Amino acid sequence: MSQPPRKCVTQGNGTGRAQAAPASRSKASLIFLALCAGFLFLAFAALGTWQVYRLQWKLALIARVDARVHAEPVPAPGHAQWPQVSPDADEYRRVSLRGRFLYAKTTAVQASTDLGSGSWLLTPLQTADGDLVLVNRGFVATAPIKLIASTAQDDPDGPQVEVVGLVRMSERGGGFLRSNEPQQNRWYSRDVQAIADARGLAPERVAPYFVDADRASSQANAAGAPDAEKPVGGLTVIAFHNSHLVYALTWYALALMAAGAGYWVVRDERRRARRGHNDDQRN
Repeated sequence: MSQPPRKCVTQGNGTGRAQAAPASRSKASLIFLALCAGFLFLAFAALGTWQVYRLQWKLALIARVDARVHAEPVPAPGHAQWPQVSPDADEYRRVSLRGRFLYAKTTAVQASTDLGSGSWLLTPLQTADGDLVLVNRGFVATAPIKLIASTAQDDPDGPQVEVVGLVRMSERGGGFLRSNEPQQNRWYSRDVQAIADARGLAPERVAPYFVDADRASSQANAAGAPDAEKPVGGLTVIAFHNSHLVYALTWYALALMAAGAGYWVVRDERRRARRGHNDDQRN
């Protein structure tokens, strides 16, 4: 016995036209959408929480560096401590060291500061035990600076100087989107190992860090320097990009949007089911 043809249920749309009742989504599609919404919610919430942890880490780092910069200077890490030197433990630590500058082995490194473009002057300082620490004596407004060798300054019995400054980590490779060119004496980053090699310094005697001299040290030691221009120290830029709070709020907002989208799908499906049930009762 053949079945009577199924009627197409329509609804008025206020214009006199008939509109078909919206079809309900399949159960499989609903489960898939719910899983997607749940996954996105959890993923975005996890990313937001990770950014909160990063924010706490960054704030602790800023506080630690600020305390180091304003602390009383301590002796610079010696040869026995070099293997333990690291950015987390030592960068921006305020230190003091004493020795004599090897002015003839000064290296000019391209610099861009609040005073304009020019060069950093990195000069090895030889301590009493024979160790060598590269000291950034400061900024000069010429690039490259004309270096003046002086055998008197490099005399083992030459004048002793005292430097106070901040420990900085070696900047490997280059900077300003350019690689260092030791053969042409063109330097774009303060790469301690590369500079020591180019200047013929014994690598086992060179500290794995350099020191940014403060302004007082640069001024005090400028009188005995052979440079045509006296370097200006104390220009270390200490700034940390900290947008973790914005990132966290963004991820949490996306998590709420994912949850809202899931809720909207469920509510819409319930509305469809309710409308279909009412249409069946009318028919």
